Amino acid sequence: MAIRVGAQLQPQHAEYAELRRGWAEADEIGVDTLWNWDHFFPLFGEADGKHFECWTTLAAMAEVTERTEVGALVTCLTYRNPQLLADMARTVDHISGGRLILGLGAGWFERDYEEFGYEFGTAGSRIRALDAALPTIRKRLEAGNPGPTRKVPVLIPGRGPKVSLRIVAENADMWHSFGTPEEWGELNQKLTDWCVEIGRDPAEIERSMSFPDPRDLGRAGDYVDAGANHLIIGLQGPKYDLGAVRELVAWRDSQN
Repeated sequence: MAIRVGAQLQPQHAEYAELRRGWAEADEIGVDTLWNWDHFFPLFGEADGKHFECWTTLAAMAEVTERTEVGALVTCLTYRNPQLLADMARTVDHISGGRLILGLGAGWFERDYEEFGYEFGTAGSRIRALDAALPTIRKRLEAGNPGPTRKVPVLIPGRGPKVSLRIVAENADMWHSFGTPEEWGELNQKLTDWCVEIGRDPAEIERSMSFPDPRDLGRAGDYVDAGANHLIIGLQGPKYDLGAVRELVAWRDSQN
């Protein structure tokens, strides 16, 4: 599988105009994927700083760009009714002309839950809710009129070797995680083991990672050697400097 490159423009500490400029620039550079995230408050820097909602900005991202696939890294399943979420995804799939990736996670940021009135529960209960919702999401996607423009790829992150990676092996088209190349590689092997156990071809799942820091680009080859074929850089606002993205895209082109 060819190496792919993504950029996550974190929707925090920035004006909308800066996000829009960054999306357009990333699309022009030639990234394969472009991401935001699903939170209600900044994760880094000033805790009460500027922040924008995930799916409304995702729809805007789909309009601003022309080539790159777009998605949330990742949507928190427990913030929205699964049937509603599926219909939102179907709509953005059409807005993007078939470029949506549906990233789905169990959620973890307690402040989001507390201030927006969601039940936080436990890590286990949130993961079980994700697992239970996946068939509902697939069914609602298929029931929409008009239906999706394509089979919408589902990305699921996961690090837990007993439950999360099993869910990925059973349901995902793409898997995402983070850590050093060595840590990421160990998780990647555990996912492969789960695929073998359930009888799925491990090659069916695209393997993606996020750099701990854009300055770690020198280890891109180490991640690929560990099994990654999709490398994603996270960028913080308010000014999105895409220099590292250009560097990684050039490296991708030299490898493919």
